[in-house]
Amino acid sequence: MKKLAYIFTLMLIVAACSGSDDSDNGSGSTPDNYNRAAMQTNLADNIIIPRYQDLKTGLETLATLGDTFTATPNQTNLDNLRAAFVNAYKDWQLVEPFNIGQAEVLQYSFQMNVYPTTTADIEANIANGTYDLTAVGNNDAVGFPAVDYMLHGIAATDTEILNKYATSNYAAYLTDLIAQMNSLTQTVLTDWTTNYRAVFISSTSNTVSSAVNKFINDYIFYYEKGLRANKFGIPAGVFSTNPLADKAEAVYNGTISRDLSIIALDNVQNIFNGKATSTSPTGEGFYNYLIELDRADLATLINTRINNARQKIQVLNADLKTQVETDNTKMTEAYDALQLVVISFKVDMLQAFNVSVDYVDADGD
Repeated sequence: MKKLAYIFTLMLIVAACSGSDDSDNGSGSTPDNYNRAAMQTNLADNIIIPRYQDLKTGLETLATLGDTFTATPNQTNLDNLRAAFVNAYKDWQLVEPFNIGQAEVLQYSFQMNVYPTTTADIEANIANGTYDLTAVGNNDAVGFPAVDYMLHGIAATDTEILNKYATSNYAAYLTDLIAQMNSLTQTVLTDWTTNYRAVFISSTSNTVSSAVNKFINDYIFYYEKGLRANKFGIPAGVFSTNPLADKAEAVYNGTISRDLSIIALDNVQNIFNGKATSTSPTGEGFYNYLIELDRADLATLINTRINNARQKIQVLNADLKTQVETDNTKMTEAYDALQLVVISFKVDMLQAFNVSVDYVDADGD
């Protein structure tokens, strides 16, 4: 009888363990006591929504100065518009990781920052005078990279650029580009403030479709692809036979691509630490989540590796295109330092959170 009782008890234990498996791609209900809702609330209220508000303000300034410039295309107005473009592009770096909600539905990032821009498509649109800037085929002819070309690359000198705006359809296209960026941003921001915030904060279960798991995956995907690969790996030739310097960000401005990458990396670290900016108070974030799981070692390692990567980036040329062309080794060293963070994020942190990867890695790394 004792043996039968033992066998029966063992069967119950096995059944219970089997029953705890989740049918949703291997992830079950949250296997820890961390307050995911508090983390999502901090992310939404102190990081995501304020950053979208900053971008909207920056784009409104860009639009106002754009109207001034197209009405009176002189050097002063061009310089002012260029400065506003740089400020707005920096604001963009702080929202690009948030590919969730309406940003995902609208494919927002594809309409805001696909680079390199295809100048032939831009020139064809301008020559035709009719275009649908929301069309997928125009993703490489809109957004910040297109504005970069319009302000810095349509001619060899500022005098020639000013002449273009005085005698052609360039003014209309520039105005339409900025208006489209403003409209998309307003749509995403409005959804966050009227609808998606509540969804984001309440959807905290450990399932593939939950907002918190999607955000964690989107955050890592952005770091791996949008930052590590797009800003460094592709221009440095990590995924190709030769370096591709022209695929760097903001190639027509020629002075801000390194700074944009540092802003992007700082933003990744701030999100990880649950902070709006590097000097803001610390709220709930991935760092605290790891601490709750007794993984202070990993939390510390991730910050250390991000800091090490930043040091590699800070010594680069202000123009990453120039860096590739003059000393690409430093670019690949920065890439290698960034890659170590991918390992910590994509393998160690996801395992600690018991979250499955929901995207396909296709770059061969």
